Amino acid sequence: MIAHDPKAWFVWPYHFHRSDTVRRLFPWILVVCAYSGLVAWLEMEVWQLSEKSHIRNISIMHTLLGFVISFLLVFRTNTAYERWWEGRKLWGALVNNSRNLAMKLAAMLPAGDPDRQFFEKAIPKYALLLKNHLRTEETRLELFDDIPGALQRRIDLEKHLPNQLASLMMFKANDMLVSKKISGEQLLFLNAELQSFTDICGACERIKNTPIPYSYSVFIKKFVLFYVVTLPFGFVFNLGYWVIPIVGFIFYVLASLELIAEEIEEPFGADENDLPLGKMVHGIEIHIGELI
Repeated sequence: MIAHDPKAWFVWPYHFHRSDTVRRLFPWILVVCAYSGLVAWLEMEVWQLSEKSHIRNISIMHTLLGFVISFLLVFRTNTAYERWWEGRKLWGALVNNSRNLAMKLAAMLPAGDPDRQFFEKAIPKYALLLKNHLRTEETRLELFDDIPGALQRRIDLEKHLPNQLASLMMFKANDMLVSKKISGEQLLFLNAELQSFTDICGACERIKNTPIPYSYSVFIKKFVLFYVVTLPFGFVFNLGYWVIPIVGFIFYVLASLELIAEEIEEPFGADENDLPLGKMVHGIEIHIGELI
């Protein structure tokens, strides 16, 4: 995720980064400008349509469709941002629940207890596994090297790894109850945080595995393309050859909104505008070490 100062008005407009829409759309902007120049030249120099009023009135269509396309793009970006913000709230809940679980275990178990050391490693490990799971990164066996062998045998690396570790922590809490390290009331006290790991994982998977409907996304792209392609025909008589940069700029604005929505609607990836999951995982590891 790009760290920036939202109050820096005179710096960021001229800063181009890897995911900037100008970089990504620049070849297509040139194509649109060349197309607009060709249409302007044909209408004014070759076909000489400037006197035909029914051609001049085509701009009325763009005025009417402009409201529709702006409404669709606003809805599209709002929906994508809601998905991004929900993902951020879920990972914020994971950070807080990890801290709460660590504080409760630190109060219940004496320093140096093996179970306390297990949770010190398992809690941040869950955040790392969830990050890798959401980014579909390959999780190596070495991730479980610091877990005792008896517990490691309960893990099936061919299955859902975050669920495997959450189940392992639940087994460990139950073993603590059986060995009378904690009471039944204390186990219930820990249950909310232990259960929250799976709830957060399921909610993140819902965001990741439920994209914007294909037909809706394709319709917006077709609508933007049709709108931009027909713009020079309606405005060339009023703007002349100025229609070239103006249509190129309009295409940049409309296409940029769609690109931004596509990038932030899946917030768990590794793009520059996605959530900083690696930084949050590192923060959880530091905080759990401090608490336990």
